[in-house]
Amino acid sequence: MADDHATSSPGVEPLVFVGGLWLTAKLARYSFPALFPTLEVSLSVSNGELGVAYTAMLLVYALVQFPSGALADALDDVRVIAAGAATAAAGAVVLLLPTSYALLVAGMLLVGLGTGVHKTVAVGLLARLYPSRTGRALGVFDTLGTIGGVVAPPAVVFALSSAGWQAHFAVVGGVIALLTVGLLARVPRANAGVQASVSDLRDRLAVRPYLGPFRDRGFLLFVAVTLCFSFAYNGVVAFLPTYLVERGLSEPTAALLYSGLFAVSVVQVVTGGLSDRLGRLPLVVGVLTLATGALVGLVTAGGTLLPLGVATLLLGVGSHGFRPVRAAYLSAAIPDEIAGGGLGLVRTLLMGVGAVAPATVGIVADATSFRVAFSVLAGTMALAAGFALLTALYRRGE
Repeated sequence: MADDHATSSPGVEPLVFVGGLWLTAKLARYSFPALFPTLEVSLSVSNGELGVAYTAMLLVYALVQFPSGALADALDDVRVIAAGAATAAAGAVVLLLPTSYALLVAGMLLVGLGTGVHKTVAVGLLARLYPSRTGRALGVFDTLGTIGGVVAPPAVVFALSSAGWQAHFAVVGGVIALLTVGLLARVPRANAGVQASVSDLRDRLAVRPYLGPFRDRGFLLFVAVTLCFSFAYNGVVAFLPTYLVERGLSEPTAALLYSGLFAVSVVQVVTGGLSDRLGRLPLVVGVLTLATGALVGLVTAGGTLLPLGVATLLLGVGSHGFRPVRAAYLSAAIPDEIAGGGLGLVRTLLMGVGAVAPATVGIVADATSFRVAFSVLAGTMALAAGFALLTALYRRGE
């Protein structure tokens, strides 16, 4: 049972601390693609090796989705988030050590492990604290997260031109620590004071109780939507700066466009609010169709700033517009009693599939070109839009 504070209006503090940690989590993760052109030279590694490192980080990120959600159902959701934040801060510390490929991978794995705890638990926490404004709260939350993506490329460029990129991660680690203290002090907790036995925790971590929603065909179709989207989106964000450089843009310009991909994330507040009032599935079809067209544009456009820039911004609008609607749809589709673990299981699947994308893109790019690799991503995004349309038609026929 949630404590008494959770039943009253919590104000904006939970959104500030939970969203702030999501911002810094995204800032840490999306700093790596902006560093890849530099690391490729300084560490003498290939695109495939960097893609494998990024995939390893995302696989760890994926693997903790379900257990973190299940543990939040049984224990204190705030403390679960705080534990993840501490792990991400430890990853930032590892990245301050003398640079090698092995230490880079170790730091990335800790960042993936720590930030992977956050999203699944945070969605349930915000739904608990803002029951009548869930879509809007998730829209703000996801927008704060993608601001991290906006800030990451220019922050990396600034760090490379001044104190070095390790200083960038020192600042990130310090901010995570401060926000974690605020989270523990100011955010109302669920199940505060509850002590779960070992058998209780073992039962919570069993997968079978969370499989109920997967027996519904419409739910399975929507899961297919999220899997295809995750593969396409993670493949893009891992190598977009490198792809744009290959197409003829300078590294600073590519970093600026990469920021633009996230800067348009303010659309999430709009689509999140619309999802509270209008049908979610038609909105999903629209934004994923837009993302598909934008990816096709990235592949077919000439190698100049204007067409590549427009395609990048439209891809951001479509991709980020999808996120809060997806979260709101899944929150409504999964029963409350298994909300954390159920969402965690879905996110484990989608992030696991998405984790394969960076390595795939890097290997295909080394063998052919980034243009071929991004063509594969465009086809996958088209599949996501097609599955969304099938889901909407299936639900209409019920």
